[in-house]
Amino acid sequence: MSVQAVMFDLDGVLVDTEPVWEEVRRGFVADHGGRWLPDTQDRLMGMSTEEWAAYLATDLVEGLTAEEVAYEVVDRMSRRYAEDLPLMPGAVEAVRRLAEHYPLGLNSSSPRALIDLVLGRLGVDGLFRATVSTEEVDRGKPEPDGYLAAAARADVPPTECVAIEDSSNGLRSAYAAGMRVIAVPHPRYPPAADALALASYVAEDLNAVTADLVVKVGAAPRPDA
Repeated sequence: MSVQAVMFDLDGVLVDTEPVWEEVRRGFVADHGGRWLPDTQDRLMGMSTEEWAAYLATDLVEGLTAEEVAYEVVDRMSRRYAEDLPLMPGAVEAVRRLAEHYPLGLNSSSPRALIDLVLGRLGVDGLFRATVSTEEVDRGKPEPDGYLAAAARADVPPTECVAIEDSSNGLRSAYAAGMRVIAVPHPRYPPAADALALASYVAEDLNAVTADLVVKVGAAPRPDA
């Protein structure tokens, strides 16, 4: 396979915001007298805004609509991003390095407003040919909708893309879209073993993700699901 584009995830790959999302949503649930369940964080990773807002409104808190949940949580996240935007090691360098060789796309479970805010603050928004929020597709991760939309917007076949992901649902989503996947597992939120097995390569961090590695991954057969 000749690689025609590289697709990035955002949270947990370029910015270390999964802990921020967890802290903010935990705080929101606590402030509204709700309960945080043992599997809540795992369930939330990869959900679209509509999906996680509905989950919080239905299962974790009472007396709020999904729309009210989404508005308040995203507002809290925006204010946190304005204070501090924690980068994953080598994030900006990896984007710039791969942009020299491939068109770039991005598929994120974050809402559009936060995607644009983050990429703008990182100074790399102009390097992406296509960006997709799972708000803009029917189904969030682990379904393939977001990656399929990103490939379509970048005008490349999804089977000729390499995706860079960290989470279980993200790995499953990119694989289901027909892409080869480089896993960069988050140390605090490691993916499940069965999801990690879908990756063609597991990198320690973004510094290991080079154009040569992308070529190597593109030339290798995809792992069996």
